[in-house]
Amino acid sequence: MASHNLPDTGFLRRLAAAAAAETLPLFRSPSLIENKDAGGFDPVTAADKQAEAAIRALIEQEFPDDGIIGEEFGAVRQTSPHVWIIDPIDGTRAFISGLPVWGTLVGLKVEGKATIGFMSQPYTGEFFVADGETSQLLREGQAPVRLSTRKHQTISEATVFTTTPALFSGKTREAYDRLERKVRLARYGCDCYAYAMLAAGFADIVIEPGLNAYDIAALIPLIEQAGGVVTTWDGGNAVEGGDVIAAASPQLHAAALDIFNG
Repeated sequence: MASHNLPDTGFLRRLAAAAAAETLPLFRSPSLIENKDAGGFDPVTAADKQAEAAIRALIEQEFPDDGIIGEEFGAVRQTSPHVWIIDPIDGTRAFISGLPVWGTLVGLKVEGKATIGFMSQPYTGEFFVADGETSQLLREGQAPVRLSTRKHQTISEATVFTTTPALFSGKTREAYDRLERKVRLARYGCDCYAYAMLAAGFADIVIEPGLNAYDIAALIPLIEQAGGVVTTWDGGNAVEGGDVIAAASPQLHAAALDIFNG
């Protein structure tokens, strides 16, 4: 069956293009914003729904036996060996604020392992993709760039990203603050773009609490196939989300967790 073969980069680019056709016309323009969370602010735009629908339609056409998990429309065939995990706009708050650090995330989990994935930022024209072996940055009209994490950073030289320290509370906030005091630079609010910059060698650690599978599944292969490490805070498989840390090297990953869990 087609679903037993890994998709090529051409198919992944078709998914990204289908999503971009829905997201770009609405970026930095008035669009309907709904609130998913009655108890707070969790925005969803028309672009989110339309982009996910477009991605799902292509997957259903090409790989009809594969599972699909999406942020906006839920899950089908979750027990399939091949499961696609979709976040049509990771960084909806950035999207509605006009900041181009959002992205479309699509990952493929094979037998429980995040194997292939991409982060597409159509406004900047950047397509960060892991094909199962290597990670690359693809841009129209330019040669592919092989992505590689920084390998020689120590904690004291490191740049750490997190969405906001406000997401940490109690003991985990103390742990995050302890880590931030040890690093050279901390940056906030970059959503999936932070993970892409880690894969590209411009950042060293990303640490986040309470992620969903669709927030991280596409980014795990992007970082791992560039030489980095992505796990939960207890060192487990992060493909289902949870409390997640990504680092540029195994050594930096271990050192950061020692501080954080100390």
